[in-house]
Amino acid sequence: MALQRICRRSGIPPSVPFLQPPAKRLCLLCGGPGSAPGGLGKTHNPESLLDIAARRVAEKWPFQRVEERFERIPEPVQRRIVYWSFPRSEKEICMYSSFNAGGDESGTSGENNDETQLPFLRGVTLLEGGWVDNVLQVGFHLSGTVTDPATSSQPEMVCSVSVSFDRCKITAVTCSCGNKDIFYCAHVVALALYRVRKPEQVKLHLPISETLFQMSRDQLQKFVQYLISVHHTEVLPTAQKLADEILSTNSEINQVHGAPDPTAGASVDDENCWHLDEEQVQEQVKLFLSQGGYHGSGKQLNLLFSKVREMLRMRDSNGARMLTLITEQFMADPRLALWRQQGTTMNDKYRQLWDELGALWMCIVLNPHCKTEQKCSWLRELRRWNSVDVCPWEDGNHGNDLPNLTHSLPQGAHESRPHRTVFTRAIEACDLHWQDRHLQHIIASDLYANYCYHDNQDGSLFDTRGWPMWHEHVPTACARVDALRSHGYPREALRLAIAVVNTLRRQQQRQLEHFRRHKKELLHKAITSITNMEGWVGHPLDPIGTLFSTLTETGRGAEEGANTCLDLSGTKKKNQSSLLCEGESYGALAVETALIGLGQQRVMPDGLYAQEKVCRNEEQLLAKLQEVELDDTLVKIFRKQAVFLLESGPYSGLGEIVHRESVPMHTFTRYLFTSLLPHDAELAYKIALRAMRLPVLESTASSGDLSRPHHMVSVVPNRYPRWFTLSHIESQQCELASTMLTAAKGDSCKLETVLESIQKNIHSSSHIFKLAQDAFKIATLMDSLPDITLLKVSLELGLQVMRITLSTLNWRRREMVRWLVTCATEVGVYALDSIMQSWFTLFTPTEATSIVATTVMSNTTIVRLRLDCHQQENLASSARTLALQCAMKDPQNCALSALTLCEKDHIAFETAYQIVLDAAVAGMSYTQLFTIARYMEHRGYPMRAYKLATLAMAHLNLSYNQDTHPAINDVLWACALSHSLGKNELAAVIPLVVKSVKCATVLSDILRRCTLTTPGMVSALHSRRNSGKLMSLDKAPLRQLLDATIGAYINTTHSRLTHISPRHYSEFIEFLGKSRETFLMAHDGHIQFTQFIDNLKQIYKGKKKLMMLVRERFG
Repeated sequence: MALQRICRRSGIPPSVPFLQPPAKRLCLLCGGPGSAPGGLGKTHNPESLLDIAARRVAEKWPFQRVEERFERIPEPVQRRIVYWSFPRSEKEICMYSSFNAGGDESGTSGENNDETQLPFLRGVTLLEGGWVDNVLQVGFHLSGTVTDPATSSQPEMVCSVSVSFDRCKITAVTCSCGNKDIFYCAHVVALALYRVRKPEQVKLHLPISETLFQMSRDQLQKFVQYLISVHHTEVLPTAQKLADEILSTNSEINQVHGAPDPTAGASVDDENCWHLDEEQVQEQVKLFLSQGGYHGSGKQLNLLFSKVREMLRMRDSNGARMLTLITEQFMADPRLALWRQQGTTMNDKYRQLWDELGALWMCIVLNPHCKTEQKCSWLRELRRWNSVDVCPWEDGNHGNDLPNLTHSLPQGAHESRPHRTVFTRAIEACDLHWQDRHLQHIIASDLYANYCYHDNQDGSLFDTRGWPMWHEHVPTACARVDALRSHGYPREALRLAIAVVNTLRRQQQRQLEHFRRHKKELLHKAITSITNMEGWVGHPLDPIGTLFSTLTETGRGAEEGANTCLDLSGTKKKNQSSLLCEGESYGALAVETALIGLGQQRVMPDGLYAQEKVCRNEEQLLAKLQEVELDDTLVKIFRKQAVFLLESGPYSGLGEIVHRESVPMHTFTRYLFTSLLPHDAELAYKIALRAMRLPVLESTASSGDLSRPHHMVSVVPNRYPRWFTLSHIESQQCELASTMLTAAKGDSCKLETVLESIQKNIHSSSHIFKLAQDAFKIATLMDSLPDITLLKVSLELGLQVMRITLSTLNWRRREMVRWLVTCATEVGVYALDSIMQSWFTLFTPTEATSIVATTVMSNTTIVRLRLDCHQQENLASSARTLALQCAMKDPQNCALSALTLCEKDHIAFETAYQIVLDAAVAGMSYTQLFTIARYMEHRGYPMRAYKLATLAMAHLNLSYNQDTHPAINDVLWACALSHSLGKNELAAVIPLVVKSVKCATVLSDILRRCTLTTPGMVSALHSRRNSGKLMSLDKAPLRQLLDATIGAYINTTHSRLTHISPRHYSEFIEFLGKSRETFLMAHDGHIQFTQFIDNLKQIYKGKKKLMMLVRERFG
């Protein structure tokens, strides 16, 4: 009777009143007498009704409900229920033992990625090696021992393992190995797989309460005493305590009917879920967060998120449970408060983890089969986290003042909070539902279509082909697709994804038609306010990426549970025809979706992180597209989308009119260009040239631009946007231009067009210079003759760089100038002559003389150009003319270079020299003049050197204490030059020296040098009339120099004594000693020096110690 009643029930019966909450529930001893052996062996006979019913009950009913439902349950029935209650699939066991997050067994979470170290695979190895023993199943409890064999690093270890299970789920595990990890150890895996693979070898007993019920009083007493005797050290205190309570009439234990049985299965109120160690989840997440991204912690956290998605796919309730635990630890991260307090930003990898957290919650609350009470519970948690001050904002570092964007909620529902956090979208999604009849039809059937439907309005439920569409805020609709995939409904996700793509296609067509109707009006305005404030690429929910993945991955039939096996080859299976049109494939649809999303005109979001995310998401989509091999079908799609993008006006990022702050299309278009080039070069260039613009850097378009609508931009003059990724964007613009230049090699018409576009649209000198270098390299490849047209393009770009950077500081300027001369040399002599003729618009005078003219006149250039004598002379003449012009404009920096360049032309050299003389009076410094004077002497013009030296002396002024001045060597050289030329020259220069130099040591040095040799040694080489007599110190000009030197010593002495300190006394005495040597050079020098010392003693008699030292030395 009981069997029949059980067999008639296949669902879950109404709940029974709550009995008691502990895991080891209380069991009433209601089993019947007798024992029948259970048939556990494999059989080839049809499955019995008993097994069918027992398996169904074991999957759905807690055993307590079975006991309460039926007064008497035959033992064979109990045995089969207990038998079928253990999990029969290895997939879940693998999922809960897929990696070890800590310790030496890194598994998939470690850096070595050694798959043999995965706990699941190690468990399989232990099982197949015969290391599992003593396996015993008592009711809903499985136990056994698993031996870890000895290795070189550790001895053999025997682990005691026990597993509790209920309704085909493992609900608790213990192992003596001491494993501290989120998931099961290898020993638990080995025991569980033993039971799955070898159930007939497991000795099965009914719950222990059933066995005890069959015992007499004596047997029970013997049983208890033996149990205590075997384990007396562990259980004796507990046994005595329980005995005392049972013997006490009023004890709590006697108030409860029945007794707990750990082997009796689950209570009706126990949650039916797989065992998950919550404490370990929290500890591991806390540990990973504390590591701050080091030691692979970011990768570990991503693996945990992947594990959550895996659980959701298996429709395992632990997915949401595990994500809740992870979120609590993320919210408790102390760095959040610190960053908010300091105003600093979290790093990019950590920010992406928060994004994934928000996306996962979006998936969870959009579970199509979620119970209302469960969703309400999640909503409370999300609102609690959302209300915390440190909760991260959705856009990274800036608030988002956009209204509610799901469009399914009333405006203002969440506007009280100024910033959208990572949980805001999940909170809004809690108000979404799946009850819409049209939506349910889309998801439920491949055959849902209406071929007679002709409503062509914006809100049409079907497109012109009769295929269903789904009108909803695109990111929200794609979030539904992601939720379906995440919760193990791949076919349903595919159906909805195709409906969304159909909607995008129809929307694109209608936008094109609308623009064509209003094109004349919009082009006349030359501006637009039409744009998407929330782009699909870079969106927190990644709608385009979701559609692409759904169409490709589901198309491959990768997900478990798909109704059919689909592919991307374009060869459709029979049951594909209901989802796709003839000739379509999922891969082609995915590619078209990506092209639509990437080409969408959208405003650049605020904030560094949001802008970086736009770039990163675009690159990720392009990387996926590049993996697809283009065939004829895809080329047609590329052509179609390229035309749409060019002709859709303000709705396309490549339309004729774009918003000033629209996200640029350079990266996307470079991919389009390279893809289309082999198939439709004209279209490829057209779309690439359109994409070259960067409106955010442009000024207001002039009225003259109306004839060229593709140059029109929208202007928002009120504010200059903060584009944190502008440097990256400009580099991508440069890459697009470089790609076009490379492709256009050999086509002069296209090269000219590309050059014009570069000159118009690229504003960064460094990027233009890079393009010039790229063009030069391409034009001068070693395996081919130089492409002269491309070389001219390179030169033109180089000239533009020179003009841009002429009046600005640029650390690469000298490199740019040298490169330009090299490029002009490759183009030809006329190019060199041209840049020299117009040097003042390209170079500074210093650059023109020291780099341009010098390089042009070098032997290397002459050899490279293979010039004849006449051509060499013409080029040299241009270089000399340039040098003289530069010397006139900037004599201080260019005069010496001009003299050097003009050496071989007498007239030019004289002209350069005259420029120096004219400039010496006004603008040139003594340093520059001395340098040129030394050059003149070196070149054999001593008199001109003397002239320049005297001019330099007129600008010099050395005070008494500048005895280490760098100009001293120049002064000594000038005096030596004058002395060598003759007495007259020396006589002329000494007054200049006396006037300019007040330093006594320098003057005395000059004086000694003049008295050592006879003046005019240079002229003496050419004439024998030189007397050879030394000059007298008593006559001019040396007398004047001697008096000035003595006067300088006297003045310097008084100056030094004004602020002298005792530590400088000895140095001062030495100085007086040197001055006496100079005094004694005069005929009355001894008397002068004595008087000088006496005056010092009288004037500075207060400095007794110093004067005592003076008397000791000088009397």
